[in-house]
Amino acid sequence: MRNRKLLLMLEIAIFGALGYVLDFIAFSMPQGGSVSLVMIPIVLMAFRRGLGAGLLTGLAVGLLQLVTGRVYIVPLSFGFAFTQVTLDYLVAFASVGFAGLMRSFYLKNLRNGTKGQVVAAIVAGAFIGAFLRYLVHVIVGILFFKEFATGNVYLYSFGYNATYMFPAFLLTAFICSVLFIAAPRLIDVKE
Repeated sequence: MRNRKLLLMLEIAIFGALGYVLDFIAFSMPQGGSVSLVMIPIVLMAFRRGLGAGLLTGLAVGLLQLVTGRVYIVPLSFGFAFTQVTLDYLVAFASVGFAGLMRSFYLKNLRNGTKGQVVAAIVAGAFIGAFLRYLVHVIVGILFFKEFATGNVYLYSFGYNATYMFPAFLLTAFICSVLFIAAPRLIDVKE
């Protein structure tokens, strides 16, 4: 029992660190934001060990970005900056772990040998995680980045965040689909 908990904690730490490193492999968008590989280890962990592990892995990625100073903080009072950073980094990356909601559907279809359904589960999980992260970034944009908006702040935040989150979702869904189909043992962990 204790060894399983230790193994789980180690996997979360390793995948969190991998996500942090993969965030350096990024394509910066012209208007801001970037498309990176950061969500891949979080989605992998969510499918490998479930929702809780996915959430903790995303949280670890956000924490690593915070402690290493890879964050953009709105120059406001401390309370607002704390809220912005918490939402933009901790909550946003942790929300990618909700991809784990599709884990049981993935495992069921993996064992039945239906590759189309397996890919559908992976894409759906990646979409859930990316969409929730997108929503958090939209909320942060509306609340804290109003001064950058040209026109309606709501439309601006929805559009701005979509320009990098949609490609990030597509990249994550594609790479995870290829990876999970090619190496299903990465996910099918025997408890």
